[in-house]
Amino acid sequence: MWQIAEERRVEQGAEAGHSGGRSWRTSDAGRSTAGAAGVTRERPGPYDLGRSSAIPVLCSQSEVGGRLGTLAKAGMERWRDRLALVTGASGGIGAAVARALVQQGLKVVGCARTVGNIEELAAECKSAGYPGTLIPYRCDLSNEEDILSMFSAVRSQHSGVDICINNAGLARPDTLLSGSTRGWKEMFNVNVLALSICTREAYQSMRERKVDDGHIININSMCGHLVPPPAEIHFYSATKYAVTALTEGLRQELREAQSHIRATCISPGVVETQFAFKVHDKDPERAAATYEHMKCLKPEDVAEAVIYVLSTPPHVQIGDIQMRPTEQVT
Repeated sequence: MWQIAEERRVEQGAEAGHSGGRSWRTSDAGRSTAGAAGVTRERPGPYDLGRSSAIPVLCSQSEVGGRLGTLAKAGMERWRDRLALVTGASGGIGAAVARALVQQGLKVVGCARTVGNIEELAAECKSAGYPGTLIPYRCDLSNEEDILSMFSAVRSQHSGVDICINNAGLARPDTLLSGSTRGWKEMFNVNVLALSICTREAYQSMRERKVDDGHIININSMCGHLVPPPAEIHFYSATKYAVTALTEGLRQELREAQSHIRATCISPGVVETQFAFKVHDKDPERAAATYEHMKCLKPEDVAEAVIYVLSTPPHVQIGDIQMRPTEQVT
């Protein structure tokens, strides 16, 4: 059975909400030979700053991983105490991203239509002693007035937004041949219009405060790069293709405005959340089968990708991260 190419908790009817132990590998510019004791570099790689090529450098795998982890941590330091908005933060990817950012010392506004789960997560983060803060905010992303009110509240209470993570998404089992216009509109309103409104307001918030190093991250989907066979997902896929185009269009407009605010897309494949149960709401066995035949991505895997993107140097523009479970076919 073909598997849906993205699983995110959807919370608008449940807005989507989605740091792990997986490491991000960086290629070494220097030629190396691997041995049991580690890696011997015969000429310096990009992280051998100040070392002479005449001196071989031995690095164990743990040392390499530690070095990259230190670099990522250093990259996140500039975000400490700054404010990130995460939409669809009540579960799944959104909740994992909110938690990861609080762990990094950020002030995070997590929004959703219902905030009970976000309030529980905020209490957990506080109890765990994380250096950041999670602030729950109730917002119906299908309502522009709600979105504008949220940004106004963030402006008055917390100065403004430095990072905007458009995670909320909505799927309805409405096919192209027999789907309801209402279902199509609901998906379009949340997946395309709400994302665009949040992006616009976040940019205006940054510009009015002369923030030139902000970041806008759209949690997209592999459905935004291919059209999956199941008919129930075709309109949803169209909205995700829109997100792909919107992210690149945003990058171009930011460049034309001579802004250094960055735009990034993260496109996961099958993530083990409640997404399939929203798409196949009348067939829970089919929904459950989506996650049973392989080891799926976890929300924390996507959160780790967000941290990686944010930790890159300001001159580095990550356009799109496409990530699938190793066992996923398409």
